[in-house]
Amino acid sequence: MNTKTNPNAVRAAVRKAYGKVAQGGGGAGAAPPGCCGGGDVAPVDAARLGYSPAEREAIPAGADLGLGCGNPTGIAGLAPGETVLDLGCGAGMDVFLAARQVGATGRVIGVDMTPEMLARARENAARQGAVNVEFRLGEIEHLPLADASVDVVISNCVVNLSPDKPQVFREVFRVLRPGGRMAISDVVARGELPREIQDNPALIATCVGGAAPIDALRRMLALAGFDPVRVTPRDGSRDFIRDWAPGTGIEEMVVSATIEAVRPAG
Repeated sequence: MNTKTNPNAVRAAVRKAYGKVAQGGGGAGAAPPGCCGGGDVAPVDAARLGYSPAEREAIPAGADLGLGCGNPTGIAGLAPGETVLDLGCGAGMDVFLAARQVGATGRVIGVDMTPEMLARARENAARQGAVNVEFRLGEIEHLPLADASVDVVISNCVVNLSPDKPQVFREVFRVLRPGGRMAISDVVARGELPREIQDNPALIATCVGGAAPIDALRRMLALAGFDPVRVTPRDGSRDFIRDWAPGTGIEEMVVSATIEAVRPAG
């Protein structure tokens, strides 16, 4: 299967992988077959991703499936009253952390294309009694939100899974209000990845095969209309990335990064 020319196959493989993660539970010590923890590899502990002790304490039980590669709420600078969108929200970990920061006057919307993930997220919200969060089914290339309706877009290790990243960034630009910002954590490539990695469905679902080169991401964001744009690699991610595909040397090819961009106010 040539996943580069078959975007529907990519989405189907990713949806299947994360459906299994949602049904299996994930969390520390588990072995989900999806992003940032494939095969027999345990998911990444939130502490290694940059979540503070206070943030880890605030994560609802069942919301942390160990699927991230950073801490987007730590770089987003969220303020009370803001409306936030989480792309590929999973079981809702970053949604719930963001909801604490925007407070009762704010709102956080999580979008995910995997029904099993949304079911878990909604169960978590019900247990928490969270009233300023909402979860919607949808693809990040076709967001179920109105134009200029959110202040901030966050995401944790999801955009790399998309077979059409320029469309993702165009959609993010569309739903952001003028002056709004994107602050995401994702896996990026240090250079062009070998074709056998780009076309491997398992490595795509493990957040490796779909990683775009840093310069290409900057161009995509600029073409979507963002200015300024900043992509900052996190070299400390090397250790846990090595665990995603042991023996392949993938930690020399990809790195976790923070990606920040602003929709100009004009």
